[in-house]
Amino acid sequence: MSMTKDQVAAILEAITQLLELKGENPFKIRAYQNAARAVETYSGNLEVAAKEERLTEIPGIGAAIAEKIATLVQTGHLPYYEELKAEFPPGVFEMFELMGVGPKKIRALYDKLGITTLEELEAACKDGRVAALGGFGAKTACNILQSIEQRKSVAGNFLLGDVADAAEALYDDLRSHPDVSQLAIGGSYRRRKEVVHDLDFVVASMRPENITGFFTQHPLVKSVIASGPTKSSVRLRDGVQADLRVVSNAQYPFALNYFTGSKEHNIVLRGRALQHGWSLNEYRLSPVEEGRVTPEPIPEIVEERDLYRALGLDWVPPELRENLGEFAAAEAHTLPDLISLENLRGTFHCHTTASDGRNALEEMARAAHALGLQYLGIADHSKSSYQAHGLDEARLLAQIEAIQQLNATYDDGFRLFAGVECDILKDGALDFSDEILSRLDYVVASVHSVFNLPEAEMTRRIVKAISNPHVTMLGHMTGRLLLTRKPYALDIPAVIEAAAQTGTLIELNGNPQRLDMDWRWWPLAKEKGVRCVINPDAHSIDGFKHLWFGVQAARKGWLTRADVVNTLPLGKIEAVLAAKRK
Repeated sequence: MSMTKDQVAAILEAITQLLELKGENPFKIRAYQNAARAVETYSGNLEVAAKEERLTEIPGIGAAIAEKIATLVQTGHLPYYEELKAEFPPGVFEMFELMGVGPKKIRALYDKLGITTLEELEAACKDGRVAALGGFGAKTACNILQSIEQRKSVAGNFLLGDVADAAEALYDDLRSHPDVSQLAIGGSYRRRKEVVHDLDFVVASMRPENITGFFTQHPLVKSVIASGPTKSSVRLRDGVQADLRVVSNAQYPFALNYFTGSKEHNIVLRGRALQHGWSLNEYRLSPVEEGRVTPEPIPEIVEERDLYRALGLDWVPPELRENLGEFAAAEAHTLPDLISLENLRGTFHCHTTASDGRNALEEMARAAHALGLQYLGIADHSKSSYQAHGLDEARLLAQIEAIQQLNATYDDGFRLFAGVECDILKDGALDFSDEILSRLDYVVASVHSVFNLPEAEMTRRIVKAISNPHVTMLGHMTGRLLLTRKPYALDIPAVIEAAAQTGTLIELNGNPQRLDMDWRWWPLAKEKGVRCVINPDAHSIDGFKHLWFGVQAARKGWLTRADVVNTLPLGKIEAVLAAKRK
């Protein structure tokens, strides 16, 4: 099985970690780091480049590593990587998933304490051995314990962004199967939840045994959990469980609805069916034999929309099926016309190699233009984000000039906007003076440090920052990293109110690790008149795909085209960016 560009880059990164674990030559380690970055940012077809022996033409990839990449791309395996892994117990690799535990610390734990599993590491943290180890201390031991607990709490959960590629690949392959007549991925994936537990494939077919065999033997499947004539469960290579349910065409609308959920939504649907004298399950509508209501004639149900219509409702988009107001809206014919990816005309909050991005300014602009965007905002980190190579005043001003020069080369159909992701300091002050900020087209203000403030203090900090007239939008409001870092304590309604009062846009950060502000808060923001800006927080050309995840979260938050400012075309977005300053 061949490998994608992202999978190859991930293995090169893993080799980097293993070499560090071994204490290898720093130059060798750096070579693999550079190669991983080069693969991530390569805009061409990696498989074609490998086949044509052109990998060494990619800056950062030498002949020896090019040979290994070619092997990975063409076979899906690399003996060198497998041999490196075999030098350490399997449990050691789980430690890489802990926050703040890098290769050097793992090596010390392995060499000096003989720790080879997370269970052993947890015990050593609790009995004081880790705290007593040189270079660790009590605080580090405490942080490791917290990270282990966090990992336990999210076991069995997967980011939507981490499973989407495999889910869509398996979907595409199933769709091309001649015995598949109807197909969907149901469950929390269809509802676009930010975190999913498993994948539910619902298929209509007259030959279920053929579909089951194809599904369980697919190259993406790592192991088969269970397999029957119409029901199967497998474990995919990325770790997520995928379930298959094969039904008839007549059963398909009911199965699709049932396996989409949510549970709360389905309960209300079944209750509405009972009011008509019907019993609704995953296979059909049928008359209730004994009940207070005389069953009404059951209408023909050919597709899912027919089922909602039979129950007196407009069809509810899957993203809204959480029993959070969708039934009242569906009954009153007031469901929103949800935003779509095609509505976006541009975006902001994108990084370049000037800070911690992986593509240069010109490359990011070219990629955005190729995607059909009319404008792109560049917002590299500010100076306090030293770990991200943040820009000081001189470098920021130089970037503004470079953007102006590039804009002079474009026709009227595309434009770059000069911005910055400006750190909100502990006291709510901003990382740059108003004089510097006034030279920019827009400013994204974000918290990147001191996450442990009490709720009231953190809220005051952010409200003070967005009260500055130069702050156009608030970036990733709560600082959360899904399944990794909890949001900091924050009075979100108070921040939304402050955004409404100050005319500040709130970002929906499309990075699948963030999806912040959370979809649950957008109805309140919309009610208060706060407008959304969907940003990818792209650190490379590939990062533009985060716009899709941002749009899915916006749909889940009941947002329409009118609620999102970057659906405005060039010629109208400028006034929105300048409105707050005026």
